[in-house]
Amino acid sequence: MVTSITAIFGLAAVIGGASGDLSVEEIVKRTNHAAYYQGNNGRARVSMVITDGQGRKRERELSILRYDAPGPDGEQKFYLYFHAPADVARMTFLVHKHLDRDDDRWLYIPALDLVKRIAATDKRTSFVGSDFLYEDVSGRQLDQDHHELLKTTENFYLLKHTPKDPDSVKFAHYTMWIHKKSFLPTKVEYSDASGEVYRVMTVGRVETIDGKPTVLEATMEDRRTGSRTVLTYKDPAYDIGVPERVFTERYLRRAPVKYLK
Repeated sequence: MVTSITAIFGLAAVIGGASGDLSVEEIVKRTNHAAYYQGNNGRARVSMVITDGQGRKRERELSILRYDAPGPDGEQKFYLYFHAPADVARMTFLVHKHLDRDDDRWLYIPALDLVKRIAATDKRTSFVGSDFLYEDVSGRQLDQDHHELLKTTENFYLLKHTPKDPDSVKFAHYTMWIHKKSFLPTKVEYSDASGEVYRVMTVGRVETIDGKPTVLEATMEDRRTGSRTVLTYKDPAYDIGVPERVFTERYLRRAPVKYLK
């Protein structure tokens, strides 16, 4: 895994010492910023391919918009709009990410013309039938876990995260390989109480967009069911000027076409 990710990032020999000696808390903060907070807002077109344990495939096309509140790594808003296939076309998903309480989440189902509020307890259920969860879309709050640095290699930090409230999640802990230069997570393994790794996220491709290291392909694998979901990000852009008003219930039924691709 280290070899393949190293090749993806095109690392030079000097990268190993680029980050210096950092505390666990600083590594976690920088990783959270790199994964969720680059730019003040952003957009990407996403191709989702879901393959079940029997090799059957389903595909989805969606656009993701993001808005960050003023201030460093504060509250965020996400707007997801599905383009295809026909059974999910025009479906929208809205997330208001909070730092001091559970996120607010809404789903618009056009076939029923219904806006559904998603309960906080549903954030670890499947996201539109994929191997990604609702929580994967917007991330976990940093204070929900205990963080431990397991080891440091030339190019990576290996961190272990253990939930403070184990009854709120299905995993006992998860480990994360963090690239020292970009602070992007390149691999995440979720383990159960017996120590078995049952869910794995890997990064397949990274490019620099507008000066920012950006994930262009990510895969989530469920080792128990044999299913996997691949997300491919097309034409990502940062600081496109999408206004905060787009991230309201009003726009769940009326898509902001100007900002979607």
